[in-house]
Amino acid sequence: MGIKAALPKYELYFYTSVLSLALLWATSWIFEASSENMNRKAFRESVQPGWYYFGRKMDVADFEWVMWFTKFRNHIVFALSGHVIFAKICSLIAPQHRSILYMIYGLLAVFCTMGLTYMMLILSHCVLLYSLALPKQKWLCFAGGLISLATFRMEPCSSWQSGFVSGTFELHDILFYGGSGFTIMRCMSFALENYEKKDGNYTFLDLLKYNFYLPFFFFGPIMTFDKFHVQANNPNLTRKEREMWNIRVHALVHLGAIIVVDVFFHFLYILTIPSDMKLVKQLSDWSLAGLAYSNLVYDWVKSAVMFGVINTVSRLDHLDPPQPPKCITMLYVFAETHFDRGINDWLCRYVYDYLGENHDNIFKELMATVSTFAITTLWLGPCEIVYIWSFFNCFGLNFELWVAKFFQLQPFASIEKAMSEAMSRRIRGVFNAANFWAIILYNVLSLNSLAFAKLVANRLIIKGFPLSTLSVLFVTYCGVQLIKERERRLALQEEGAAKEKAE
Repeated sequence: MGIKAALPKYELYFYTSVLSLALLWATSWIFEASSENMNRKAFRESVQPGWYYFGRKMDVADFEWVMWFTKFRNHIVFALSGHVIFAKICSLIAPQHRSILYMIYGLLAVFCTMGLTYMMLILSHCVLLYSLALPKQKWLCFAGGLISLATFRMEPCSSWQSGFVSGTFELHDILFYGGSGFTIMRCMSFALENYEKKDGNYTFLDLLKYNFYLPFFFFGPIMTFDKFHVQANNPNLTRKEREMWNIRVHALVHLGAIIVVDVFFHFLYILTIPSDMKLVKQLSDWSLAGLAYSNLVYDWVKSAVMFGVINTVSRLDHLDPPQPPKCITMLYVFAETHFDRGINDWLCRYVYDYLGENHDNIFKELMATVSTFAITTLWLGPCEIVYIWSFFNCFGLNFELWVAKFFQLQPFASIEKAMSEAMSRRIRGVFNAANFWAIILYNVLSLNSLAFAKLVANRLIIKGFPLSTLSVLFVTYCGVQLIKERERRLALQEEGAAKEKAE
């Protein structure tokens, strides 16, 4: 059945009302729990003074958010602002050499921040992976890249290499592992694109220009080499109509998102509460469902804002960076679930789509997903929680295909063909609602803890059955139908635009 199946307006209004009331109800429970336990002993480290004139404390449990927008905000703004000014001067004076000038600025910034030893360490990995790229053997590119990545993610090599970086700057550890990890992934992209190049090889200078572009160096996102090389070396710096307007709008949206998150952190302690299992066990089933959902929404917002800030800078440099991740609220299939569009694009281009081809064969899909999540596990850093996260998400991705294949068999295919498109959409929505919560439960364990994920699953599926289970699924079903309605309208708009273009 097609994506354009419509539902009656009164039905959609009903779904909107149910979802809105449920979200407000769950939010009120979380707000109540936050307010009543603001001065709880277990909250001392992660709930600290905030808006004292309103009598509100702030949830500061997420180090990354605090690092970016509170504690080290000035350092990051200074580095990115310096790049913007330098890049603007370069684009005016020597647009044909701007990629080299970006590289020089990036090298100097990394050297001043991390020191000569770190620079030599990163350059040694670049030289090694460039050497492995020259024979143009794909297996050699993967083997060398993954072994290099493992040296930064696994002991004892990780500690040995981190010992080369000395200093008292608090961000050193974060910058070390961020810069080294992204460097290896960029070098692998370079090597694999060099393998595809029919005539000759890319130069080592091309690799340095790609790797030491400062906005992407420490925190990503990853832009595959084929796209970066074309865009960074394009001397034509004319902008599309209203492009600068769109950049300004996106910058204001990100600023607004930062303010909204800051406000929420003063009223909803969604990150601190799950860390206190004694308190969590006292909460209602709806509060737990709201906490699990809000944690994933927050992680999406954080990724969208952090990558959005960097992407705004790169757009000023006439690049087209990876888009922000798709909102978790809009996801009801594992195939579209990701929190880092750059890593997702990298994995799809070089592993998942290459091995899975059209993703219609069960065995090829199994091989593609296992390989993809094996690399993802190494990228995140092998540990128990990452192993569990990778297993369940790999299983979910394959299970979707198994279920789809099963319902393509008779008599299910004939039954669906005989029913109306609207009814088919409703039935699919029931399965999508269950899938939505599988996505939340499989991913919340990596954001909070295995104990919290197990408690949420136990309360919603076992102890809460049937009342909590069915009510949460019904509310989720309402949300899924609203998502499908949005997708339907977008498909109709795209179809209309295609017809106008053809005419």
